[in-house]
Amino acid sequence: MSTTLTAPRAPASEAGPWMRAWRKLRRNRVGMFGLMVVLGFVLMAMLAPWIATHDPIAASWSAIRKAPTAEFWFGTDELGRDVFSRVVWGTRASLLAGVVSVAIALIIGVAIGMAAGFFGGWVDMLISRITDAFLACPFLIMAIALAAFLGPSLTNAMIAIGVSAAPIFVRLTRAQVINIKVEDYIEAARAVGCSPLRIATFHILPNITAPVIVQSTLTIASAIIAEASLSFLGLGQQPPDPSWGSMLNTAKNFMDNAPWMAIWPGLAIFILVLAFNLLGDGLRDALDPRQR
Repeated sequence: MSTTLTAPRAPASEAGPWMRAWRKLRRNRVGMFGLMVVLGFVLMAMLAPWIATHDPIAASWSAIRKAPTAEFWFGTDELGRDVFSRVVWGTRASLLAGVVSVAIALIIGVAIGMAAGFFGGWVDMLISRITDAFLACPFLIMAIALAAFLGPSLTNAMIAIGVSAAPIFVRLTRAQVINIKVEDYIEAARAVGCSPLRIATFHILPNITAPVIVQSTLTIASAIIAEASLSFLGLGQQPPDPSWGSMLNTAKNFMDNAPWMAIWPGLAIFILVLAFNLLGDGLRDALDPRQR
């Protein structure tokens, strides 16, 4: 009779921090709802060529401003283009703007914030004063000014949004580094001769990941609104490429006789931003060490 030896499973209390966070997030119905909606939009953006029922930029003079029908599910716009297909393809611009903008803000903000918090002294004072000056200007106003300076395009809009959001991550990272660099394990790393770069990279950075992830999720929602605002003003995605913001800009002229032109892109922005905010709140609860 043979016996099979199996390794004992680690109890839940001994699971890794990320596994514990995932279990807590799974128990958070609101957070999971936000995650499912975000994943749904991601799939819609990836599968846009197969989901869209019409060419999003093809005009049809025989179908101008038609109400929703079996052929045109969300109706058509002022050039006879299918609104449903344009909403589906516009998902790509919004998600790309949100993710890329936050990635730019992360690269800039985390690096500068770590330098301020780790070195302290005049470096911290200089970076903090510059950051305060940037934060004194409203985020959207700064993004509009930078986008107008760089020129109208989706790429320039993403750069403008990313640079405008970077001070948020500078302040967050600086505060987290100041709290962590006085811990015993950091002092021990210094005692054994670890270089400042190694301490910052392998000992401090992994321990500030959780709050940075939460802030990134919430900032993506703000970046999506900012991209829609810039496109509404003509500074983001350029026609004829579809964008929710530019669709709203066109729809404002036809609110009386073609309200569906504004309803669907506006609803898409509302749902996606709400989903990212719900996901961010769920991640905050799951990654908060005080809740363990």
